[in-house]
Amino acid sequence: MNELSQLEWIDRDKVLEAAATYPEFIVGLKARISQSVVKDSGIQPLKLARTLSEETKLPLMVHIGSAPPAISEVLELLQPGDVITHYLNGKSNNLFQADGKPLQGLLDAAARGVHLDVGHGTASFSFQIAEQAKAAGIALDTISTDIYRGNRLNGPVYNMSNVLTKFLILGYSLEEVIQAVTSSAAEWLGKPELGQIRVGQQANLTLFALEAGEKQLKDSEGDVRVAQYYIEAKGVFTNGSFITG
Repeated sequence: MNELSQLEWIDRDKVLEAAATYPEFIVGLKARISQSVVKDSGIQPLKLARTLSEETKLPLMVHIGSAPPAISEVLELLQPGDVITHYLNGKSNNLFQADGKPLQGLLDAAARGVHLDVGHGTASFSFQIAEQAKAAGIALDTISTDIYRGNRLNGPVYNMSNVLTKFLILGYSLEEVIQAVTSSAAEWLGKPELGQIRVGQQANLTLFALEAGEKQLKDSEGDVRVAQYYIEAKGVFTNGSFITG
């Protein structure tokens, strides 16, 4: 889809109406800012999204990818509380220099409170870039799959467990990995209760196990890493009822 290729398709009044009508449901605005989506509109859709963010007092989640617009233009418009998703993509317009060092714009954005989300997806996760980020001390905030039918059946996502295991391979602790899909995500949503297990709260949670054994995992570039331990889903509790895989 190229939903931001025509600026007249961005309906300010409808955005404001939806945000006012569903304040408990709408937690932010998302703009996909990559060449395949914006076409010849460049950075203008993000500027409009920034204005709508200010009018609705909702943060932005910005999908990044191929240029134009240049990633430097995107970073300049992001404010504290906004989210960059697909921040570990390996495309030429990514957040790291050729020598593996992070762009100054990324360092500045992270320092002012811009949130970094994985958003693995079909084409947006590179082991090499993720290793560069880890080496540079660029801390991830949340891990998400960006899963849909194609990358669930054919990879490289398959499921949340696979994506989480990739971060164990990268050297993150199990505690860091689980926090990135529970309490950190819930905190950003403004719904901290979703990331907690407490007596008296409704049980909506996934049960995972850490299993020993080799498992090959592939990124969006076709690169493979081998895990010695992997995370596997065992079932879920939905409103207190247990459902096995």
